[in-house]
Amino acid sequence: MTAIDDARVIEDLRELVRIPSVDGTAAESDVQEWCARRLTELGLAVDHWQIDLPTVTADPEFPGMEVERDEAWGCVGVLGGSTTPGLILNGHVDVVPAGGWPGGDPFSARIEDGVMWGRGTCDMKGGVAAIFGAVAAIVASGIRLRKPLAVHTVIGEEDGGVGTFATLRRGHSGEACLIAEPTAGCVIPANAGSLTFRLEVPGLATHGSTRSRGVSAIEKFVVIQSALQALEAERNRDPHPLLAHLDLANPLSVGTVQSGDWASTVPDVLVAEGRYGVRLGEALDDARAVFECAIAEACAKDDWLREHPVKVTWPGGAFASGLLPTDDPLLDDALQAVADATTSPAQSDAPAVKGAPYGSDLRQYAAAGIPTLQYGPGDVRYAHATDEHVVLAEVLHAARAYALLALRRCA
Repeated sequence: MTAIDDARVIEDLRELVRIPSVDGTAAESDVQEWCARRLTELGLAVDHWQIDLPTVTADPEFPGMEVERDEAWGCVGVLGGSTTPGLILNGHVDVVPAGGWPGGDPFSARIEDGVMWGRGTCDMKGGVAAIFGAVAAIVASGIRLRKPLAVHTVIGEEDGGVGTFATLRRGHSGEACLIAEPTAGCVIPANAGSLTFRLEVPGLATHGSTRSRGVSAIEKFVVIQSALQALEAERNRDPHPLLAHLDLANPLSVGTVQSGDWASTVPDVLVAEGRYGVRLGEALDDARAVFECAIAEACAKDDWLREHPVKVTWPGGAFASGLLPTDDPLLDDALQAVADATTSPAQSDAPAVKGAPYGSDLRQYAAAGIPTLQYGPGDVRYAHATDEHVVLAEVLHAARAYALLALRRCA
């Protein structure tokens, strides 16, 4: 679409990245205020509300939260009409900590050779800026929409999805949803899920010089780690066709291990936490049961663990899997919009359709009965990385694709 204002899209992205909206910080509220103001400027009817965290987190279906928050804000803008929106454009505006960013300010939004660098450029403020660019173009064109177009900007996606959960609980809905997550040129109609597990492996403390009198929790964790590796292999033998392109469709990894408090003491406990992949279509309770059964079986084969079993708990966010229904027209509509927005002959091939192994808010919209897929600028390999960046041409292309899709679904 010629109505896309490229310079304004890039400036919006620059402003968004310069708000250091790390999960659980006050800047999450700042970035939502920015989004509400921008959507108001564009003429949308804006619902900008403070989320009632005690009520939301007490909901039996709350997906979990991994950081503490004193406050949280929702933001929804609707263009045209008062009926159910024909399309939702969703983007999360929270970012993970910058960690060991190599020199300079991770929120400077530095541009070099058509690439913007910084925390959040790829995941996923590039997609959010593209959404605003698409909406601005539709407003500028003066086209009257037959069905409303909705924009949902949300916080807390990285640590469980509190923002989208609260948005849906507030009653905001639509006939379909596109999430502007980075997809490296692919269209993603399915996400596997993930759970965070915590293992407490017991041992028996004694002086290191008489270690045979005790039981090392570290040595017993070796038994459990072997069982986890076998479980991962079993759960990846027959992956869903949308995930068959991955070397591991359902990864299982241990992220932290803590044990011991003195070098010459045999440790009496080891605590390990990690990520457990949930298969497409698998209920979270079923996934937990499979994991707990594998741990119990490993314990039953060990003389010490048989009498002192490992304790399994499930802290943090719960990311169910999500899948666009087969033959839903949203997939073909999105593929056509992406193709029609392409101006380069080198990019004329139809985008690939693939599933992704990570969790996202796709599963929340899908669970609410809203057909949802992902398409956005950037490559997830650079999300959360110390070289996070996005190619600005991809952001502008996404803006055109979103505008075309929105017009075809709503106008």
